[in-house]
Amino acid sequence: MQLMWLSGPTGQVKSVSVTARNILIAAGALAMALLLLGFVLNWVGLRVAVEYNPDLARSLGGVTTEAEQLRMEAVYRQNLRQLQTSLDQTVQDVKKLEALKNRFMALATPAGLKDRSPSLQNSKGGPYVLPGFSQNLMGQIFKQPLQTELQQTASQVQSVNQLLEMQQQNWEQHLTWLEALPIGLPIQSDFRLASGFGLRNDPFTGQIAMHEGIDFAAETGTPVVAPAKGQVVRSEWDPTYGHVIELKHAENFVTRYAHLSKRLVTENSMVQSGAHIGNVGSTGRSTGPHLHYEIFQNGKVLNPLSVLPATKH
Repeated sequence: MQLMWLSGPTGQVKSVSVTARNILIAAGALAMALLLLGFVLNWVGLRVAVEYNPDLARSLGGVTTEAEQLRMEAVYRQNLRQLQTSLDQTVQDVKKLEALKNRFMALATPAGLKDRSPSLQNSKGGPYVLPGFSQNLMGQIFKQPLQTELQQTASQVQSVNQLLEMQQQNWEQHLTWLEALPIGLPIQSDFRLASGFGLRNDPFTGQIAMHEGIDFAAETGTPVVAPAKGQVVRSEWDPTYGHVIELKHAENFVTRYAHLSKRLVTENSMVQSGAHIGNVGSTGRSTGPHLHYEIFQNGKVLNPLSVLPATKH
């Protein structure tokens, strides 16, 4: 098919052949023009959005301006500064915890056992220094890549966590060691100290004699408890001690409980710290209800007051 028309004042006849090929070419050219126009409009729209509405630009094309990027990094760095301050405070808290732990252990550990404390074993050289946080790093916070700052902060957080874990293990090790020693009182109810360790006038003969323990005066039937976990190595009647119990503890300690009115444990049994093992009485060579308490280590008798931490300060 052909389209014919007159053009110009001379009446020149022009014609266009309308064929399938020409139609396809025209359609293709129109499509390309529309795609190009759409691309241009989209690019112009994003540029306008970037400048005037960054949030819209991010939602449309995932792009930001340099100013927006800097603003985001400033927010991240502000969060890092806050985290850094928090970590600095954590380090100070750990230092206080270390000082408190040392004071507690000094009070709780008997003077004669300090050199055997777990915290003093496996000695190593050099002072103990907690991981700090460099102020130079904070001063250069805007001078290094954000990724580097994140990595450094993560490393410092890991160091603090390791330090706290080390402190917890140290506490647990020392407390486990202390709990195995007979450093607690054998009576937790009301009592008075009737007689101390050392030379005294014998209550029966009036002559000077050695008293190898201390006497806790209390009412008959008052519970007697184990000052630490241990094994019962003696539970029997004795003409001098009356009903008597002996416990073997860690570090070759042995404790003896005499003049009991009742024994509640048998030989070779295991008892835990604070276990009720007998009752105060006045059996054997005794003038009244009390607990006669003795402590031995490696077969040598000790003054019980030297093993009770609360009595040495």
